[in-house]
Amino acid sequence: MTEEEPRRKGIDWSKLSCKHLKEKRAAKKRRKGEIETYKKELIIDDHLIPLKEFYTRYDTDPDRGLTSTKAAELLVTIGPNELTPPRTTPQIVIFSRHMFLGFSLILWLASILCIVAYTISAQTQDEPEMSNLYLGVIILVVVIVTGLFGFLQDRTSLRIMDSFKKMITHTATVIRDGKVSNIPSQNLVKGDVVLIKFGSKVPADVRIIENFGMKVDNSSLTGETEPQPRGVEATSNNVMETQNVAFYSSSVMEGTCKAVVFETGDRTVIGRLATLTVGLKRADSPMTVEIQHFVKLITIVAVVISTAFIILALSMGYDIITCFVYFVALLVANIPEGLLVTVTLSLTLTAKKMAKKNCLIKSLDSVETLGSTSTICSDKTGTLTQNRMTVTEIMYNFKAYPVKYSSDRNSTVADEFDRNDPDFLNLMRCGRLCLRAEFEEDDDTSQPILNRNVEGDASEAGILKCVECIFPNVKEYRRANPKAMEIPFNSTNKYQLSIHRTRGGNILLMKGAPEKIIQLCSTVSFQGKPKGLGDDGKNQINAILNEMGGKGERVLGFCDAELTDPPNTEYDPNKKNFPTSGLRFLGLMALIDPPREAVPDAVAKCKTAGIRVIMVTGDHPVTAEAIAKKVGIISKGTRKDVAAAMGIPEDKVDSKDVKSIVVSGDQLRSMSADELDKIIKNHDEIVFARTTPTQKLSIVESCQRLGYITAVTGDGVNDSPALKKADIGIAMGIAGSDVSKQAADMVLLDDNFASIVVGVEQGRIIFDNLKKSICYVLTSNIPEMAPFIAYIIFQIPMPLSVIAILIVDIGTDMVPAIALAYEKAESDIMRRKPRNPFLDKLVNRRLIWMSYGQIGIIQVVAAFTAYFVVMAQYGFLPLTLLGIRERWENKALSVTDSYGQEWGYKPRKGMTNWVLNAGLLFAVALGCTLLYTPGLYEYLLMPPIQGIHWLPGVPYALLIIVFDEIRRLILRHRPGGWVEREFYY
Repeated sequence: MTEEEPRRKGIDWSKLSCKHLKEKRAAKKRRKGEIETYKKELIIDDHLIPLKEFYTRYDTDPDRGLTSTKAAELLVTIGPNELTPPRTTPQIVIFSRHMFLGFSLILWLASILCIVAYTISAQTQDEPEMSNLYLGVIILVVVIVTGLFGFLQDRTSLRIMDSFKKMITHTATVIRDGKVSNIPSQNLVKGDVVLIKFGSKVPADVRIIENFGMKVDNSSLTGETEPQPRGVEATSNNVMETQNVAFYSSSVMEGTCKAVVFETGDRTVIGRLATLTVGLKRADSPMTVEIQHFVKLITIVAVVISTAFIILALSMGYDIITCFVYFVALLVANIPEGLLVTVTLSLTLTAKKMAKKNCLIKSLDSVETLGSTSTICSDKTGTLTQNRMTVTEIMYNFKAYPVKYSSDRNSTVADEFDRNDPDFLNLMRCGRLCLRAEFEEDDDTSQPILNRNVEGDASEAGILKCVECIFPNVKEYRRANPKAMEIPFNSTNKYQLSIHRTRGGNILLMKGAPEKIIQLCSTVSFQGKPKGLGDDGKNQINAILNEMGGKGERVLGFCDAELTDPPNTEYDPNKKNFPTSGLRFLGLMALIDPPREAVPDAVAKCKTAGIRVIMVTGDHPVTAEAIAKKVGIISKGTRKDVAAAMGIPEDKVDSKDVKSIVVSGDQLRSMSADELDKIIKNHDEIVFARTTPTQKLSIVESCQRLGYITAVTGDGVNDSPALKKADIGIAMGIAGSDVSKQAADMVLLDDNFASIVVGVEQGRIIFDNLKKSICYVLTSNIPEMAPFIAYIIFQIPMPLSVIAILIVDIGTDMVPAIALAYEKAESDIMRRKPRNPFLDKLVNRRLIWMSYGQIGIIQVVAAFTAYFVVMAQYGFLPLTLLGIRERWENKALSVTDSYGQEWGYKPRKGMTNWVLNAGLLFAVALGCTLLYTPGLYEYLLMPPIQGIHWLPGVPYALLIIVFDEIRRLILRHRPGGWVEREFYY
């Protein structure tokens, strides 16, 4: 190697380093720009332009596909068809944060000072004081254990991107150079022609150019629970709603298709969601902010007090090593070393209690955040509702009858129906036979019918359960009336048709969209016979239909036709050798996903607790409003209701009179952020319907801009950005996707909104109890500082060792503090408004005053009383203790007490541990163990004491109890008074 090589290499590395930093900044800026872009609605025209223009845009051939050369060039240009993993924080960085920030930094300083003090004394003294070394090592152990504890709690990172990647297919069938081949899906590029079949997953965002009855499961992207039919023609300007597009990762439930790739990787819909979810930054939780504020406050107080008294000690002639020890002692006395562990364990205990109530907490901060929640943006399906379509009304003979269910196995209350009515029987025959849904083979038949599992779409499952409740053994009935031919439901016909062979001959049955069914009928079943269905009859049916639709119900129409063909006639769906018009109308069935039983009460509790519940759903506005009214989210009048009540047009209604509003996704699309803020701010009750994932995210961000602590529920991949951005994201444990669970802070194990309210209550309880724990822990700070202050100023014998302080903070104080997490709720816990995180702090002025200025002072008086009583019993009256510090600590001198007895160095040092024994009345067992275990004296400086020396502190312990009971009595009888303002923390 020449002499110039190191220099050249150094220059090269410098350039490389600068280049790397620039690239890193550019990538960060680009990522931020992508996230802002992905927050906006996806607006493209790839699904709208004519196919010829579409092929030209992507330079592809629908029959031969791309050439291999062109595909290779595009792969290099646009990159592979895969999701880019996010940058993660290294574990060593997370570990270092816990080990060297906050209280840990101060304790590291204290440990180093102790070890330095011991080192200096070891070099200058023949018999150095070993306690400094012991203290330094003990503090070091404390800070390492505390840091490890926090790290282990925090090191489980979100694996959101891994969950997204599990949704992706690994291979794709592609046409290139006119040949069909299977390739890794990450090698797909724009313009590739792909073949997609039943049972596979869509390998990219594609436009369908040939379709063979394909249906896809878009539930994870759009929230639609039923398989969605695909086609060649565009059915909507919105790419998320059109039928000629299939999205990356969607599962193919039926059929096949040929399609052309128009987007890959991070630019696909699922890729945009993944990038948005992973890239969104969430503000620190209220609990994190509170702890950081508290740590900073206590750290500043500790350093200021310690520094002030060290300056005083130096001015009084103390040597530098002694001042080091005093500095450490005051630091240790001011810093509650066990507090962070206490907080973490208290939150952990509460999280375990919440798990028993179906709230699985992933992030401990979320326990308290849920209690601080002021707004809940809740999904509808499965959270507020039962996530199962249920028949609620049956119409026949021009009259609608409610369907009532009980919890027993025969769920329907049959009193509403005359089972011998021929019109009812005709409708039930069609309902039992014209269905593709079936109960699962291995289903438990002993459970209530409404709870049994069904194979088939949601609406058919609801009809099957209803007819099974009224006429059991649908399966046997179908065997007795076999199906001869069937035309499945499709979006063109808007009906399902089947022909069955019965004892009375062949019969055609049909169900579908009510408007279509009415159009195809010329008669109606009335009193068991066909009756002409004129305009009056159709108007009657339409009036009932409109009434059902106004309730947000999904309505299906039923009709039939008795065929006169020979029994073994073969029917051909292509030739249609059977009638499809002039049919007999049988009736209607209305279905809805009913609210969960506990939800109305839960919503009412939220309102009492000052928490606003906003519904955010992808469902139709009418359905959303109907459910919102049933569960109590909307209890006041919307603009339409106010107009109807006042008898005036809607545009004449004063906006001030409208407290409830239903906003559709189309309306949101044209709103600015300020307009959305005004809607949320000016309305008490809000429902957002037909919303997209980006709109849901915008709603969350608007709530946060207005200062609300916002909780969001969701179950699909489409919900993951909002779940990540919310102050607390709540995923569904049963219906939720893996991605939503990874993005969330909490998982509802029963998918029930009522469980959220239980979680809110537990969150409020733990905030109250943490204040009690912190108040309890901080009360020992003054009694721990006072002995050192008296020692420095009055030069009395040291009443308390630094090691004893550590034992108080980490040993005996922690157990009672953690036990406070089990305190029961205050009676008004769910009648209070949500706390304002900017005003109602975990540690506030009143709590400090209570800890330091009230209970702390009483403990100081108790401690010094016990100290002087014990010292007097051993012959040292109070006045004789003043100024004898130097002689007391001099190993070569004896000290004479008030009785003329001389005390050597070793026995007189045994009286310095009385504060621990007199003050820790809540940890007597541990105190006794530490006091009376042989051999611990040399290390802890706490020799055994006589039983009588426990007594001086007892009156003061009783005084603390009496003082606090009087305080609470006044608070109860004089709420809002001076005592509450100054003494209620």
